[in-house]
Parts: sequence; C-alpha cells; structure tokens
Amino acid sequence: MRWTGLLSLVLGIATSSLVGNPVAIASTVKTTQFTCAAFYLPARSIWNRQVDIRYRNSQPVSVHIDRLPVYAFSMAGPVVMTAIDNERIQIHTQALLWTSDFRGMASSQGACSEIVTK
Repeated sequence: MRWTGLLSLVLGIATSSLVGNPVAIASTVKTTQFTCAAFYLPARSIWNRQVDIRYRNSQPVSVHIDRLPVYAFSMAGPVVMTAIDNERIQIHTQALLWTSDFRGMASSQGACSEIVTK
C-alpha cells in the first residue's frame, strides 16, 4: 500500500508537469515575423510579403509566406530558402533582405523589417 501511494504521487507529478502546464510547453515555440517590400521586375511593382518563421528550441520547424505554409524549406545559417508557386525565395533573416526568382520570367529584391510583438 505504501509503494502504491508513492507511485501514484510520482505519476501525478509527472503528468501534471507535462499536461497541466501549457505555458512550459508553449514557451518552447517562438515565431519571428517579417514584412518584406519586394520590388518585382519587369512589372516594376512592390508587393508587401509577410514571412513567419516558427522555431522550437531554436530550430526552425515551419515557414509561412503570406499566411500560407510552404511545402519545404531549408536554412543555410541565417538564410531561409524555399519556393511557392514556382517562385524560388531566399530570405536573409540577419541582413533583412528578400530575393526571389520566378523561373527567369520575373525577379524581386527588397528590404525586410522584423515585426516586434509584445
């Protein structure tokens, strides 16, 4: 009877620390948001693009561009490389720079700014 009580106490503490504490679990996921003003050529138009990068324990786990999740992405240091609808996109998160190429038909470059949320 004594070991059963100790075992239930240990299991109760372990369960409550994992399930009952959503703040501790959610605090490991962070999102960095950028707004990039991409200047497209030859159209000579500026598109404001929104980029969200989600990190779990400082490892990127997802990338969203204009609120759409990208299928695949890779990181080379601070540079995110991905593609959406045949547009190959690179976002330099430290230099705050967007570059893209639409299969040689159009290209874009632009400055990004990080959105600070409180």
